[in-house]
Amino acid sequence: MVDTDKKAPRVINKSGTLKMEDKVAATKQARDIAGRKMDRRNRRDRVRAEAGPKEFDEITIAVDRVSRTVAGGRRMRFKALVAIGNHKNKVGVGVAKGNDVTTAVAKATSKAKKSMITFNMDGETVCHETRTKVTGADVLIKPAAPGTGIIAGGTVRSIIGLTGVKNLISKSLGSTNKVNIAYAVIEGLRQQVPRAEWTGVKLEKKAEKPATKAEVKKPVAKKTTAKKSAKKEDK
Repeated sequence: MVDTDKKAPRVINKSGTLKMEDKVAATKQARDIAGRKMDRRNRRDRVRAEAGPKEFDEITIAVDRVSRTVAGGRRMRFKALVAIGNHKNKVGVGVAKGNDVTTAVAKATSKAKKSMITFNMDGETVCHETRTKVTGADVLIKPAAPGTGIIAGGTVRSIIGLTGVKNLISKSLGSTNKVNIAYAVIEGLRQQVPRAEWTGVKLEKKAEKPATKAEVKKPVAKKTTAKKSAKKEDK
């Protein structure tokens, strides 16, 4: 007699091992190193964080390698300078050290978030001219007309690019140390005072123009129905 129940052919991979069927794979249970069952939903490699819009944008301005002489020799570390902002009127700067670049950047970003400031703006530029000095750094910041753009050096341009300022003129007059220049820029933005709070400046108010003769219209008297009926009776 011929066997009607024929077994399905087994699929063999290129390596010579048998390929597991879908039905069999569905019944298999994944286990960790200790032999405990793992839930497929809670696997660490399959859990993905929801990618939402970032509130703040960050940029790494500089990463330097620094050394410290100790009893056993030199200890090498990394120093990172990071700026963070929301492309409006909030910005911050942080400096931190770490044993590797990733750790240094993460620490500097955390410090920048804690030290964020909110400064005043006049449209798409700063309110007024400021000149700030931090140790050897001396930074001059001036407002600019619409369409000028950001005229500044590397460190100042990186920080201003994270704010809502679109027109600015800047000049570094002192040291070229990036950390000191960054703190000088933050101090200059902190000192911005809005025009309404300037002492000795009166805001111009639009005077109301007197109405001309053409604009003044005399009210037209309406004839009442009672007067019309009285005239008909007289006739």
